[in-house]
Parts: sequence; C-alpha cells; structure tokens
Amino acid sequence: MKENRYIRWFDTIGLDDIADVGGKTASLGEMYRSLAPQGIRVPNGFAITSAAYRAVLDSAGAWEPLRKLIADVPNVDSAQLGKIAAESRKIVYEAGLPDDLKGEITKAYVQLCEQYGPQLRLAVRSSATAEDLPSASFAGQHESYLNIGDKDGLLDACRRCFASLFTERAISYRERNGFDHFKVYLAIAVMKMVRSDHASSGVMFTLDTDSGFPDVVFINSAFGLGENIVQGAVDPDEFYVHKPTFEQGHRCVLRRQLGAKQQTLVCDEDLNSQELHNIETPDARRRHYSLRDDEILTLAGYAITTEKHYSEKRGAPCPMDIEWAKDGDDEQLYLLQARPETVASQKPRNVLQRYKFHSKPDSQSLLAKGRAIGTGIASGKLRRIDSVEQLADFEDGEVLFAESTSPDWGPAMRRAAALVTERGGRTCHAAIVAREFGIPAVVGIGDGGRNLTDGESVTLSCAEGDVGMVYAGEIPFDVTTTELDNVPRPKTKMMINLGSPEQAFRLSALPCDGVGLARMEFIVNEHIKAHPMALACPDKIENDDDKQKLSQLIENYPSGADFFIEKLSEGIGTIAAAFYPRPVIVRTSDFKTNEYARLIGGASFEPREENPMLGFRGAARYAHEAYADGFALECAALKRARETMGFTNIKVMIPFCRRIPEGERVLQTMSAHGLQPGSNDLAVYVMCEIPNNVVQIDAFSQLFDGISIGSNDLTQLVLGVDRDSDIVAFDFDERDPGVLEMIRQAVEGAQRNKIPAGICGEAPSNYPEVAEYLVKLGIDSISLSPDALLRTIEKVVAIEKS
Repeated sequence: MKENRYIRWFDTIGLDDIADVGGKTASLGEMYRSLAPQGIRVPNGFAITSAAYRAVLDSAGAWEPLRKLIADVPNVDSAQLGKIAAESRKIVYEAGLPDDLKGEITKAYVQLCEQYGPQLRLAVRSSATAEDLPSASFAGQHESYLNIGDKDGLLDACRRCFASLFTERAISYRERNGFDHFKVYLAIAVMKMVRSDHASSGVMFTLDTDSGFPDVVFINSAFGLGENIVQGAVDPDEFYVHKPTFEQGHRCVLRRQLGAKQQTLVCDEDLNSQELHNIETPDARRRHYSLRDDEILTLAGYAITTEKHYSEKRGAPCPMDIEWAKDGDDEQLYLLQARPETVASQKPRNVLQRYKFHSKPDSQSLLAKGRAIGTGIASGKLRRIDSVEQLADFEDGEVLFAESTSPDWGPAMRRAAALVTERGGRTCHAAIVAREFGIPAVVGIGDGGRNLTDGESVTLSCAEGDVGMVYAGEIPFDVTTTELDNVPRPKTKMMINLGSPEQAFRLSALPCDGVGLARMEFIVNEHIKAHPMALACPDKIENDDDKQKLSQLIENYPSGADFFIEKLSEGIGTIAAAFYPRPVIVRTSDFKTNEYARLIGGASFEPREENPMLGFRGAARYAHEAYADGFALECAALKRARETMGFTNIKVMIPFCRRIPEGERVLQTMSAHGLQPGSNDLAVYVMCEIPNNVVQIDAFSQLFDGISIGSNDLTQLVLGVDRDSDIVAFDFDERDPGVLEMIRQAVEGAQRNKIPAGICGEAPSNYPEVAEYLVKLGIDSISLSPDALLRTIEKVVAIEKS
C-alpha cells in the first residue's frame, strides 16, 4: 500500500489543489501555509482527499445505483427529491470505508493528537471539489461535524460527510447551478476544533453585504459555536471597520449594533459525546457585546490581510467571506475558513432604478393626491397609524398612513413600502425620511384621507411629476435602470443630503461629489434616542421613567457622555466612510425644542415655545448654559470622528446662526472643545438661511469657511410663511422673486469673499428654473435628496452647455 494515498496535511495544500481536496480544504491549506506565517492563527489539520471518496464508491460498487436514483431528479417534486436524497445518502454511508483508508485516517489522527494533546476535539468538515469558487460557494450545502473526541467518532463522521454530498439542498444546488452530480466529489477537512463554545465566534465579510460597498470589514459575532449564526438561529452583534483609515493607522470600530444573541451553542463536556446543544443566553450576557474592541480590530486586520492575499492569488479583487472563532481555552482568535464572497460582490453598484406604469391608471381608481416625494412607485396594504404604540403591529412592506409622522417613528418607516400623510409639505419629517430611505411618499393629502380604508391594497405613484397619487389596488409597473458610469459629470459640484447612516453605503455609489448636508439630529434620534443634556447631566432628569430608560441605554458604558460620543461619532463616521475621501458636511444638531423634548429625558431640559421654528434652535443653543454641556458632547463626537477615526473629509456646518456675535461665540466654544477651524484641515461652514446671513454676508464670510443656502428656512423667513403650516402652504414658493434675489446676493457675496457657496434645500430638485438660476449664478455646489440627484444632474449639464 502506498503511504498517504488519501491524506494530505494542510501545510502541503493550496488553492491549486481544489480537485484533490475540495474548495474548503484547499482554502484552509492556503491559509495555514500562507497566512499563518503573517501572524494569523489557523488551526492545523489534514485533508482526506477526493480520491478517498471515489475509493469508497468504487469498493462498494455504488456508482450505478446512485446514477439510477439521480437520473430522475430533474423531473420530480420536492417530496420525491427528499426520498431520492435520503436513499442516495444511505448508499454512500453503508458503503463504509476501505481498510487502507481507515488506516491512513487513524495514523493522521494520532499525529494531530501528538501536536495538540490527547484532549483534542476535532472539526470534521465536508469539502466539495466545486466548492468556494468565485461564482458559486456551495456554502452550507454539505454536512460538517464538531466535537469529535476519538477515532471511532472520526471514522463515522467521515462516512456521514461523504454521504452529505447527496443532501436534498446539495442536489438542488448542483441542478440549479449546472454542475454534474458525478463530477463533483467530496473531500474532508479534519482539523483542531476551536473551543468557541466557551467564548464567541462568527463570520465576517470584506464588504458590506447589503450594498456591496467594498471599503469595510463587516463582522457578525455571537456567543458559542458559530453554527447559530450560519443557520440564522440568533441575532448576532454586528461591527464595521473602515479599511482605508484602518490601514492609515486609525484603529477604530466604525459602527456597532448589539444583537439579541438569544442562544449559545455549546459542546457536551463528555469526550465520548458528540452532542451539541443550545442553552439560553443569560439576559445579563446578552446585553453585552460578544467581542471587545481590540478583538474586533484584530479580526479586521486578519480580514484585510486575507482579502489582499486572495486577490493577489487570483489576480483580481476578491471580496471574502470568512469564518472565525475565539478559543475559550487560550483566548486567541482563529480563522476557520475563507472563501470568495459570491452574492453582494456580484451585484452591480452602478445602476439607478426608474419606475413607470404598464398603462395609465384609470381616473376612477384615484383615491387621494398630494405632494410627491421621490420618483418611485410602490404597492402594499394600507396601515393607519395614529400613535407610536401602534407601530408594534406594523408589518414589513405595508404602506404607513398617518396624519403626520415624528422622528421616533423612524424604525417602522424604514420597513414601510411607502408613506402617506394627511398633513405636511415637501420639507416635513415624512418627506425627509422617505427621500433618505428611498421609498415613495405622498404627503399633505388633506381630506383625501377619508377615501382611504385601513387594510386595503393601494398603489402610490410619485413618478408622475410633483403631484403624488394614491390609487386603489395593486397596479403593475416597470422598473428601468440607468448605468451610472454613463452619467455625465457637470462642472457644478453635485452632492446629496443624508442623515441616516444605514443608507450611506448604498448611496455612496451615486455619481456625486460628496455629502452637502449630513443631518446630525437624525443620528441622535435614531441611534442615541436620549437628550444630550440628559446624558451629560443625568442628575437633572426629573422623570423617573426617563431615568430608568437612560440607565438601560448606557448600561455598557462608563457614562452617558461616553455613550453619546461613541454613538454619534460612529454614525457620523459611517457617512464619512461611505463617501471617503469625498467631503461630508456635517450640520450640528438642529432640533427644535418640541423635537428635543420627545427624546429620553428631554422634557426636563426643554422650554415650551409657541413657535419652536423661530425659537431656541441652532447656533443660539451652543454657547447657552441651557445646552452648553450638550454641545460639548457634539464637539467631542466630531473631534473623535475626524481625529481618532481618521475622517478628515468631515467639515462642520453651523445652522440657524442669527447674528455675528452668535457666530463668534460658537467658533470660540468649538475651539475650546478642540475643534479649531483650520487645524487638521477643519473647515467650518454656516447655513445661510436667515435674511441677516445675506444682508451681512461679508461679515459672515470673514467668520466662516463657506456657506450653504438653506432654501427651506430662507423662503420661510423671506416670505413670512410657516413651512409646517398646511393652511398657508400655497404661499411657500422658493421661486418667489424675493427669495431668488436673496439667493443671488448670498452667492455673489460668497464669491466676492472667495469662499465656497452651495445650496442644500429642495428648490433646485423641485424646480428646473431654480436649478438653472443657480448654475448661471455660478454656485459652487448643489446638494439634493438622493432621489433627485440624477435628474438634476441632467438638467445642470444641459444648462452648462447652453
């Protein structure tokens, strides 16, 4: 008998050996041989080759019975497929293992025990010869077995692995992807099992799996063995690390989300048992992250090194899907598998969708109409919501219908197919949220709401111009795409408005020059949920219920201040990372007092105002004793995002700055908190949205590095129209000659003082004539809602050519 006819050790295996040892084991060998010398821990082990699988079937004469069974697969239903799969596995399992194969496996097992000790537990993992390819991963199609503690258990696990080539899901996967069932063979990886049942484990990707954004490492983690995450049995913790700034030396977690981690998968401590079982994760443990920051960053470094290695081997970018585990015995992190990512990386990121009905809807089906937000069409069941308590019953894909919406409805609105409100204009909360989440909305339908019935199916259309329509029933429509690579780039910088970090990676593919308005208050509302002053001065909270909520919120943090700084800097940092190194202009908080009061603890710090729109908001708060401690936290978060996290593409913008002395106080306060304008390339802009900003443009230009015209508030204050009032909404018009004259004076004043001038209101996206006016003035940048970007680019290019 030729020695080691069927066994190959990891240090002799690489990516070129897939035909011999399967994709998974070839990758394990590549990792052990090439990555371990670079400091990445990979457990040792050996492969049982595909030749062993063929020998098993040869010795039992099993090929012909299998071929007869599998021949019927294309013509059977799911129930029959299940029977074929079960009978096929029985044939392979009962074929047993030839004596020479048993001998080689036993000998290799003894050698591995000599390396790791007699208490060694094994992972026995199937590895198909068509597995872990860039176009088809075969992930999860075949069986693997953990907690193998002796020779007999190993031999039986090998038989079960070989048989798992014929699981129902594996057969279906091969059929669907065009693989010949008898040209795919099964090899096996036998390796030291990392005892993550005493610690944590998970998977990580070298891109964002939702959007395909390539510049992050995305890590999932939970307590115990990793099967729970792979099978979707628990909600894991999630972490992001930004690759470019990480490699520049800024070792920070970009973003984190605490998962429920409901169960912990553990091994039976009996060495003679191969049983795995789930135990309920204690509540106290669930409320803590399953990885420390230093461990997250170690894994990110592993992932970046792994991606670079595989990309070099393949001669092309190769985003990776990586399994990892922490050993509870030695407290070290190990990589268990690395394969090319085959889903998100294959989706095109350079297309835009547009919507059109198959045929024009019948006018009789029109139920209501209002202001169109976005350009999309969506159908769904109408769900009336009148209070936050009803949001628990709101289901994914429904159309949210309300009188109006508020910031604390964000999570439900994100799950909606579309939004309908009886009240509100183009700048109301529902409109802003709909734009950022990329869902259509029809706002301000007024009395049309009486025609809408809770539970009925409707179709919303925002694809027919400024007027949004709500139709009865589900009406068919088409979606067409635009290749973004072919979109012309105008001389005028085109930017987007953004507040939600969740949307940032997806929107970063748009052909824009950065973010002209990143709204800090969205991050505070969605991710922090508590009033900044309540976190800075918890002893001043008057409401006991708020005290309890705040205590739960900051449980994992030394203080409320630490919680706020980390959460806000990570939200800002996520937006900055998505567009890095393009500029991201972050506006400091611009809640009104009534909006601040809705936050946890907010009622203890906010006055009641008859007209919050013109009250204690924006710059007036920042140096005021009633909010100074809160602004200090905002500054600390901005400083952390820029300096510690490395996002020097962040610029800061001050909203609603009424007077020059107020602007001076704000800049002095920022400097006192470590945000010195000009230091580390920090630029500080001001919103130009108050007539006094325009009248004194020369003075404001001496204080600030740039202006951004807020056409919503500027129109409101020039025309004296409350933009939240439906009654006088007809008078709110950015095209009014007085508003346009104010805009002209602002742009020309900025040009005169040689500072950049942009606009971040809705006017240029709503009205082509405003866009034309701005371009002819020579405005430096136009910042728009994401849905309006492409159509406005087309207008601007045409204007520039005219």
